[in-house]
Amino acid sequence: MNYLTVDFGSTFTKLTAVDSVQQRILATANAFTTVESDVMDGFNVALEQLEHKIGKFNYEKLLCCSSAAGGLKMVAVGLVPELTAKAAKMAASSAGAKVIKTYSFELSKKEQDEIYDINPDLVLLCGGTDGGNKEVIIQNAKSLCSIERKFSIIVAGNKTAAYPIEQIIGISGKHCVVTENVMPAFNKLNIIPAKNTIRDMYIKEIINAKGLSGIQNITHNQIIPTPLAVMTACELLSQGTKKLAGIGEFVAVDLGGATTDVYSMSNGKPSIDNVVVKGLPEPFSKRTVEGDLGMRYSLKSLIGEIDTEEFCDKNAIELQDFERWIELCIANPESVAQQSSSNQIIEDSLAAKAIDIAMERHCGEIESTYTPMGEIFSITGKDLTRIPCFIGIGGALTNSNSPKKILSGGLYSKGKYKFLKPQNPKFMLDKKYIFASMGLLSKEEPNLALTLLKDSLLEL
Repeated sequence: MNYLTVDFGSTFTKLTAVDSVQQRILATANAFTTVESDVMDGFNVALEQLEHKIGKFNYEKLLCCSSAAGGLKMVAVGLVPELTAKAAKMAASSAGAKVIKTYSFELSKKEQDEIYDINPDLVLLCGGTDGGNKEVIIQNAKSLCSIERKFSIIVAGNKTAAYPIEQIIGISGKHCVVTENVMPAFNKLNIIPAKNTIRDMYIKEIINAKGLSGIQNITHNQIIPTPLAVMTACELLSQGTKKLAGIGEFVAVDLGGATTDVYSMSNGKPSIDNVVVKGLPEPFSKRTVEGDLGMRYSLKSLIGEIDTEEFCDKNAIELQDFERWIELCIANPESVAQQSSSNQIIEDSLAAKAIDIAMERHCGEIESTYTPMGEIFSITGKDLTRIPCFIGIGGALTNSNSPKKILSGGLYSKGKYKFLKPQNPKFMLDKKYIFASMGLLSKEEPNLALTLLKDSLLEL
């Protein structure tokens, strides 16, 4: 069986040719994603490159995922920030969505205007445990309906509020789907139904909006968000199959043109004794997406996170060279730095900074509190300090001569001790850039996908 997998990325369209009989990847190729015209244009360029390497490739199955045109853009609305709002974001992120912002309590007029400007594809509306507060989620449903944008709403909150909310949204003309509460009881997570609903709505609605309907007609799978394919590959690599063992706990960072996504396959339990764990329980498989940290389409917002002069001074970069390269990349997202050039130094330094910030947002935090009984420590989120393996995914890493240096940006720092990032992991690189591809293939042949994944990892 020959498979062709396609990842329509925000910047590049990536193809992987797999021969399941020979149990190997025949070739990979990529081309700039042509969102402005027709995504098939970029696909055909990449296919031509692929066949230039291996000759005419007759494939029996075409498997696709996509984050083209920004992927699945979402807003999550909950009640309490530390509870239902966080649960909503977990559900959206695990489904492969790009969560632009999370809101809590009743939406203000300013927040309504902000959602209008974001112009999301979907809104995940949560709030209240079953039988608990329902006034806030009902009011938020009314507020969302008054926003003159064509987005769909997934309702995953207090079940007693579901019917009136469905009526309110139905009158507004917006599409609404009701699913199970993401937090039916205090501190009890139930994100799988919401995750599946988000995935299904992506398949049914967003495909047309992103110009992928023609591709859906020729694929052998339902097109899914690229991050969901990567998450599937991460879970496979960590946990293995009935036949093959996985590698256990690890952290993976996917550094893209529009987002930087972090995946932690870990229980995240505290590595030190006598600490209090606060907040919601963390899932073993966790993804966070940072929509403001990207190497091309989110480059402006990434630059906004750093002190430019300090950054250039620290990395021995000329300010003029930095500004020139940033301007070029924003104007021409397909730009690739030449190896060992000053532009490559800028790229590597920015990539390390993006990973640094993304890891701070993903990992748990520790803080101390003084009580009458003395000092105690509390942890919110995952403790990743003892993670044994740190995997790099993405073009900025595979195109660099210094991927290990870039990944080191995500390590624990004594200067920022509160962030529980990995301390001494083994670094590995997805050298063929195939995590999304193997996530797709795993639905057809999981053992083959796991074998190819393991073979593709390069220890740095």
